[in-house]
Amino acid sequence: MLSLDTYLKERKKIVDEALERYLPGKDNFPPTIFESARYSVFAGGKRLRPVLCVASAEAVGGNIETVLPVACAIEMIHTYSLIHDDLPAMDDDDYRRGQLTNHKVFGEGIAVLTGDALLTEAFHLMSKRDLPGNVSSDSLVAVINEISKAAGFFGMVGGQVADLESEGKEVDEKTLHYIHVHKTEALITVSIRAGAILAGASEKELQALSEYGRKIGLAFQIADDILDIESTREVLGKDTGSDEERKKVTYPALLGLDPSREKAFELVEGALSDIQFFDEKAMPLRMIAKFIVERKS
Repeated sequence: MLSLDTYLKERKKIVDEALERYLPGKDNFPPTIFESARYSVFAGGKRLRPVLCVASAEAVGGNIETVLPVACAIEMIHTYSLIHDDLPAMDDDDYRRGQLTNHKVFGEGIAVLTGDALLTEAFHLMSKRDLPGNVSSDSLVAVINEISKAAGFFGMVGGQVADLESEGKEVDEKTLHYIHVHKTEALITVSIRAGAILAGASEKELQALSEYGRKIGLAFQIADDILDIESTREVLGKDTGSDEERKKVTYPALLGLDPSREKAFELVEGALSDIQFFDEKAMPLRMIAKFIVERKS
């Protein structure tokens, strides 16, 4: 039986090789922007979102090649969000994935433009007509539409705005839920939906995978909030304790550590229940769900 560690390493390698092909090289002009983009894209990370896209496609009988360009585009969008999130105007972080954040190496101006370029390049990549497999135009347009929404006003950007405006304020659980759902869960859920749609999932399968995504997406952010308190920079690869320092609203801050941990585990159990009718091809999704609340980094 394939272990989660082996699965993640193998799929990450495939995604990294594809990103190497899709990202323009540093020999292009002006070289700084390409060097900056590659610095952040290849800084490490688990590639959770593209791997979930691939795993979702595999769970419904699809293949990796069909979804790989979209999976890589999602990783570009995620990387852009991290570059901007680390900026002094946002979270003002010095380290990400164990190395200096982009703006600490290339300056704030280049960091902003790098994020802009990665976001734009993601949609350039997804809209190419020479994508592999037999993906219909309707399916591809539907996926691009969903990813656009998950990354914009009604998704990640909306969540980030609510997060910024809530710093230092007392907010209720409803507001906290909104922040986490839009800031983090939206992109995770759409990664899963994109893989399923491109692989031709049935309506029943797509609905189940959507519920799975919503639950593990929220659980992921809660686990992240807990790690910010309990982990160290050496283990996590970024500064810890920043949530408390910036007086950010988090589940541990609002509910406490133990209730937050319990909530994350309950969400994962619910996610596993949502996909219980899938066969062994969905085993990676089941293992990833458990990994989300058990991870140390």
